[in-house]
This record gives sequence, C-alpha cells and structure tokens, in this order.
Amino acid sequence: MCKEIYFAAGCFWGAEKYLKLIRGVISTEVGFANGNTPDPTYKEVYTDTTGYAECVHVTYDPQVISVDKLTRIYFKAIDPTSLNKQGEDEGTRYRTGVYYAPDTDAATVELLQQVFKEQEQALEPGQKLAVELLPLKNFYRAEEYHQDYLDKNPTGYCHLTPALFRLAAESN
Repeated sequence: MCKEIYFAAGCFWGAEKYLKLIRGVISTEVGFANGNTPDPTYKEVYTDTTGYAECVHVTYDPQVISVDKLTRIYFKAIDPTSLNKQGEDEGTRYRTGVYYAPDTDAATVELLQQVFKEQEQALEPGQKLAVELLPLKNFYRAEEYHQDYLDKNPTGYCHLTPALFRLAAESN
C-alpha cells in the first residue's frame, strides 16, 4: 500500500525532479501547502501573501523506501538552517517543511520526529533548524505547466546541482 508525504524544499521545480529520482517514489506533483486562501494560483502564491509554501506531494512505496530514509534524502537537498530561502529563491513560499497527512499513523510521525532530532543534533553550535514539521492543513495542485517542469524545460532554472540529482538516483 502506498503512502504520501509532502516536502517543501524551496523552488518546487528542482525539488520535484530530485524527489522523483529516488527509488520507491511512485509519483510526484507540485503544488502549494499549508496556506490561508482556497485554491491559489502560482501568481497569488508568488506574492507571499497567501501563507503557502511551494511543495512536492510524494506518493511512495514503504516496502521500497521508508519515510525516515526518504526524509533524510530530502534533507541532503536543502539548507536546513536557512529561513524562507533556498538557493537564490527568497520568500515565505520558499520555506522548507515536511508535512504529513492528518491520518498519518503515530509510528510514522515518530520516525519523522526522530529524523528531525538527528538533523538538529548535527548542526553547528548556535545554528537552528528552520524546517517545519507539521500536519498538512491543505494542498492545492499547481498549474499544469509547473508539473514536471524541468523535464519539459531541461534548461530551466533550478537551485539544485546535478550532483544532488545523482545522489538521489544513487540513494537506493
């Protein structure tokens, strides 16, 4: 049985490409998570007034990859200490976060909390983890032209490096 999780990692174009390279990820779609207005457009989210984060909805097979391993791979693609900024992208829409469905079982939430604890302990003294771990309040799929954007536009902007894409593909 497949499971779902939502990752906000800055610009969702590169995050989607990165996450879908991971063995065990069944499908991805980009959209907007945990905001304040119903059914926002990209143009509205871009204003940073809606409260949404650009996000990737991931469906994965827990028989192939565990949620904790998937989350650790996600952490390799972000600067976990950067608040509302990844690469050159700045604004609350580019914040980082892991959002789980409200019906997620307690054991899965506990695994996520453990990964966050490990990540926090690995930080340099004085640094703080700037990644949200919250239940998913809402998610709206982004417009079609954003789906698989870097596959459709191979020279499109991405803050992630080719080395990170290789890491995701080889993380199995």
